[in-house]
Amino acid sequence: MEAKPVVVHHPYWPRNLELQNYVPNDRPLWHMLTFLFSASGTLLILAWFIAGWQNKRSGLFGTWRSLVICWFTICGFIHGVIEGWFCLYYMEIPGDLSFLSQLWKEYAKGDSRYIIADNSIVCMETVTAYLWGPLSLWTAVAFLSGQSHRYVLQLVVSLGQLYGDILYFYTEYRDGFCHSEMWHPLYFWFYFVFMNGLWIIIPSLLIWDAWKHLSACQRVVDASKFKEH
Repeated sequence: MEAKPVVVHHPYWPRNLELQNYVPNDRPLWHMLTFLFSASGTLLILAWFIAGWQNKRSGLFGTWRSLVICWFTICGFIHGVIEGWFCLYYMEIPGDLSFLSQLWKEYAKGDSRYIIADNSIVCMETVTAYLWGPLSLWTAVAFLSGQSHRYVLQLVVSLGQLYGDILYFYTEYRDGFCHSEMWHPLYFWFYFVFMNGLWIIIPSLLIWDAWKHLSACQRVVDASKFKEH
């Protein structure tokens, strides 16, 4: 008897993936992208104006540092709210129609590990939401208020982000990129590569930036100790 073809009831890869209680999204793509970029853009503008106002008072930083403050503010939102939602409701997301669940179901078209609650993804996102989310906001506040440990926070958060993102890409590479449609312009290149690649490029720059500042501070301390002797 000829085998019946597998009936696919979802848009995820691999195509024979079995999902229990899956309910398709009822919101169009532009709703979710508009929310994501509008919320991020609003936070960026707000952080930019606060940084500019604070800089007029203290003169502690310029354009580059203002952009760093904006980055950590947006990271706090993405890690704490969006990724926080995933780590709380990852089991319910396939059948849930709340807005953030639909956002994750859309993103899962670029990485279906999110729709199947892959163990490594759940662990990584939980650490990201509960650790790097609050610490990102603390880093932004530390720069705005001129706290002495601000570059230590920048280094720690950026190292954590970079390490997590390297593991994210490397584990999928080890799986043969089987959780997305390879080379798809939106799902693979934009969702999977571009959106996650930002957390490779920017944290790498910030690690180098923190390294410079902390090394310079240590040189000053070493020089002062040498003069004392």
